[in-house]
Amino acid sequence: MVKIRLRRMGAKKAPYYRVVVADSRYPRDGRFIEEIGTYDP
Repeated sequence: MVKIRLRRMGAKKAPYYRVVVADSRYPRDGRFIEEIGTYDP
């Protein structure tokens, strides 16, 4: 199944996230299909 996920980037205790489309079988920060944006909390 394909899901929209947040891929964690940045430093320890200072994360930012890339919004990606990825297959649910792959790990959170693993292989992805396409990057569709960013999220900086």
